[in-house]
Amino acid sequence: MPLWRRKSLHERLAEEGGVVFGPETPAHDTYPQWGEAGIHGLHRPREWDALVGAEAPGIAGERARFVALPDGTLVVEEGDEDQDLAGLAEAVEASLQPPYRAEAVRQGEARWTVGARSIEVIELLDAMGEELTLTMREGVRELVVDGARAFGGVPDLERLAEGRHSSYVARAGRLDGDLWEVELHPL
Repeated sequence: MPLWRRKSLHERLAEEGGVVFGPETPAHDTYPQWGEAGIHGLHRPREWDALVGAEAPGIAGERARFVALPDGTLVVEEGDEDQDLAGLAEAVEASLQPPYRAEAVRQGEARWTVGARSIEVIELLDAMGEELTLTMREGVRELVVDGARAFGGVPDLERLAEGRHSSYVARAGRLDGDLWEVELHPL
């Protein structure tokens, strides 16, 4: 440093604190870190196809989960099965037709908020278990029933999936009897 230049106060304090200024100090990176959480620019996937408020007195509990089948029958998954959730279903069906999966949360004494998303429901005759995962990749089939590998196939599920994709993962969960909720994901 030239003799005629005095160090500024911030430089003197920084040196006393052990911070060194000079050419050996790398410059601070001012460019955005695009990989950081919340900065990548991708939106979170939409969770609900319909989000509605409903007045439904007489329902006990703080939460309810149910599935509306194509014929309008309600299958209660969380909450008292003897309760009439028709008021919640009516509010949803003003925006979304069955079949759908819905979750309701109490907002007051008789006020509920209900989120629902469309689902695909098919009939699988003679299917075993409660959860199926069928993977088809380059003509090789793998079937998992309730978490364990299984032999054979599920012809109705295979026909549904092969009509749309050649390589796929199809997941199915039993709703009621021979009715199953199906998710199909291409590979």
